[in-house]
Amino acid sequence: MSREDMIRKLTSRKFWLAVAAFVTELIIAFKGDADLAETLSGMIMAGATVIAYIVGEGLVDSESAGAAENQRR
Repeated sequence: MSREDMIRKLTSRKFWLAVAAFVTELIIAFKGDADLAETLSGMIMAGATVIAYIVGEGLVDSESAGAAENQRR
């Protein structure tokens, strides 16, 4: 899997929603508390938002640095 594929997956809301749903279903399947499942799902989605923001800003910064480097040449 290429670097671009990994970045695309880590910033995909669908991917993180699937992860949250999977974790929630595991908790429910093993007779866990519904409040715990809800809390963990929320934490996963909040973490996904932070990851997407950080990766997105990093990509913007690297593009800006590349453009500045090309202007110097």
